[in-house]
Amino acid sequence: MSTPIDATSTGAWTALTAHRDGLTPDLRAWFAADPERAAQLSRQVGDLHVDLSKNLITDETLELLTRLADEVDLSGRLAAMFAGEHINVTEDRAVLHTALRRPAGVSPELVVDGQHVDSDVQEVLAKVYAFADKVRSGQWTGVTGQRVATVVNIGIGGSDLGPVMAYEALKPYVQDGLELRFVSNIDPTDLAEKVKDLDPTTTLFIVASKTFGTLETLTNARLARDWLWRELIAAGAIEDTEDARTGAVAKHFVAVSTALDKVAAFGIDPENAFGFWDWVGGRYSVDSAIGTSLAIAIGPEGFADFLAGFHTVDEHVRTTPFAQNVPVLMGLLNVWYVNFLDAHTHAVLPYAQYLHRFPAYLQQLTMESNGKSVRWDGSPVTTETGEVFWGEPGTNGQHAFYQLIHQGTRLIPADFIAVANPAHPLKDGDTDVHALFLANYFAQTKALAFGKTADEVRAEGTAEEIVPARVFSGNRPTTSILAPALTPSVLGQLIALYEHITFVQGIVWGIDSFDQWGVELGKKLALEIAPAVEGDAGALAGQDPSTQALIAKYLELRG
Repeated sequence: MSTPIDATSTGAWTALTAHRDGLTPDLRAWFAADPERAAQLSRQVGDLHVDLSKNLITDETLELLTRLADEVDLSGRLAAMFAGEHINVTEDRAVLHTALRRPAGVSPELVVDGQHVDSDVQEVLAKVYAFADKVRSGQWTGVTGQRVATVVNIGIGGSDLGPVMAYEALKPYVQDGLELRFVSNIDPTDLAEKVKDLDPTTTLFIVASKTFGTLETLTNARLARDWLWRELIAAGAIEDTEDARTGAVAKHFVAVSTALDKVAAFGIDPENAFGFWDWVGGRYSVDSAIGTSLAIAIGPEGFADFLAGFHTVDEHVRTTPFAQNVPVLMGLLNVWYVNFLDAHTHAVLPYAQYLHRFPAYLQQLTMESNGKSVRWDGSPVTTETGEVFWGEPGTNGQHAFYQLIHQGTRLIPADFIAVANPAHPLKDGDTDVHALFLANYFAQTKALAFGKTADEVRAEGTAEEIVPARVFSGNRPTTSILAPALTPSVLGQLIALYEHITFVQGIVWGIDSFDQWGVELGKKLALEIAPAVEGDAGALAGQDPSTQALIAKYLELRG
């Protein structure tokens, strides 16, 4: 196990601290002094135009940040990841989500731990595509011979957040007559609401669990199986026999899992199980077999375009000098705000309704990855780590929390994402509604950057006593990302962009961004507490006083 370089011990960190202490951000003055600032601080990655000019940075800031990247050996760590070295040290695993989107036939072939990664990936991908084609063409049918109309994906965490976000983002590409639904919460309400209006004869369930042992997923899968049996029998579609039940599961359930014995025990034909590998972390898995539901929805061609978008950004981050490298620069900017300007949160604000689940997706990607307090060698971190990622689509957020971003006391860096060409170019009379929508996108970053002075407020005729309430300080940092349209490729590019941003931050902080032990304790305790919740007095007695009291109150309320 290598020892991470302590970023705070580097010359660049010391220089950045001094630079911060001598810096008075003034975006108005900086733009006035340099008419080329926007051009000089804009970058391109794939189809994404990224404007960094409204960030609280100067040329010196960027020079010192890229120097920091060099001094913590970011290039070496990137190379190690792409090569399949075991950089996930606590689980002794490679980190190879980038291999999921390597083109077929790429040379030289990637071989890791004796595994021919490229051929393995392409084999699973071909299997997923073949299955997707069967469902889309109607060749795959349920027990009554009817084609699939609804696919219900049952998963949680990365087995849910990625597919549901991508499905919502790419709805214009979904085949007519197909609908996807997603069940994740163990709250029985989730499953009940998702299936209550479905026809069991045209419903296909995908159970997504690598180990086929995730508590929430398997509980929901069993409930879904019970629903299927009950509804098929009630409709007269199958007999109430063991053989008929077994046949129904085989026709209406498939799995994304590598635990073929458990898949078979559930009743799913192992031939209808799609696997992936331990070097694919859950939150990095939407482009693996976990995306089977998405491949069905948008088709193999659309999914291939999705993967190509990821690969475009992978190649950019792998080959582009840091000064022009978009994920590297954005990751370093996040370090700048967290560690030098005391920011605690980061807003992601998509001005694209189809991206309404993108902030939620990023919450797992970023906070599960970088919410760590020890470095990858087990020593305590030497800096603040992680940010709280959050956001909602514009313009909804403008009527909710933008007040805090504009005039509050907290520094909240924000990423604004938009597309130039909408899926639905509607007009309100003669008004192009998308143009009106994007006028808000441009206006918000302008207002955040440049604000409004007291004199400007007075010049509008505002009464003096309310002038202070209408002053906007400006110097609120934003990054603007603009794409031509929200295509499968562009979505892949956006996801990969934030994957690599997250990686860059983790390397600076010296942490393992690819384990997630923090989610384990609560799950373990839930299993231990469950008997007490079900009325086991001995188990209840073993709990702490607060937990005892809460469970007792629950049992009382439950009657």
